[in-house]
Amino acid sequence: MLTKRIIPCLDIKDGRTVKGVNFVNLRDAGDPVELAKIYATSGADELVFLDISATEEKRKTLANLVRRVAEKVNIPFTVGGGISSVEDVDILLKNGADKVSINSSAVKNPDLINQLSAKFGSQCITVAIDAKQINGEWMVHLVGGKVPTDLNLFQWAKEVEERGAGEILFTSMNNDGTKAGFANEALAVLSSALKIPIIASGGAGNMQHFTDAFKIGKADAALAASVFHFKEIEIKDLKEELRENGVEVRL
Repeated sequence: MLTKRIIPCLDIKDGRTVKGVNFVNLRDAGDPVELAKIYATSGADELVFLDISATEEKRKTLANLVRRVAEKVNIPFTVGGGISSVEDVDILLKNGADKVSINSSAVKNPDLINQLSAKFGSQCITVAIDAKQINGEWMVHLVGGKVPTDLNLFQWAKEVEERGAGEILFTSMNNDGTKAGFANEALAVLSSALKIPIIASGGAGNMQHFTDAFKIGKADAALAASVFHFKEIEIKDLKEELRENGVEVRL
């Protein structure tokens, strides 16, 4: 049986880790390299770094950060933010990233998913989907949740899989930062409809929420930020709790 993964997420703005609620009201959460090192030694299975204010001219800055992180950690890590070309991905992978995450660029140019998976292998390509439930329907949003689209979450996720993505990182904007639990109903629909792994994101507030994401939402991995950054949940304790609840994790 494949073990479920616990993934701390570090949102990066101007070289610092930040965290907000519903994608706004950001506050500082520390140095990303130091946090990465702590997580790597405290039981995290993977790490995700998202440059939430990335632009083309910041690609060099992000590459430097990736290299510094790669020197400190021995677990896989994914990097996202402002990636829009094969060249962008090549730079990040050469600097030590194991995977990349694309979001807005995939919606604007869906063929990018095909290009990246063909060039680097689907195992390197994560497609992040930020979606908001509006009048009962889950709609995809871009640019850190600021720009609504007319794309349906489930239809887009299916297309992403067909184009060669290796996994999907689904963030519920309704749940993000609320600490009220993950969007388990939507997760369950995604998990049953797709063959590739689904990472749950948005809403972690206590250990039970992780258990629910795996048992009710059928997620393959669960990602969280503030509960880890501000030490509300220790990863070792979380994994022991998951084990006791019958969820297979790597201790």
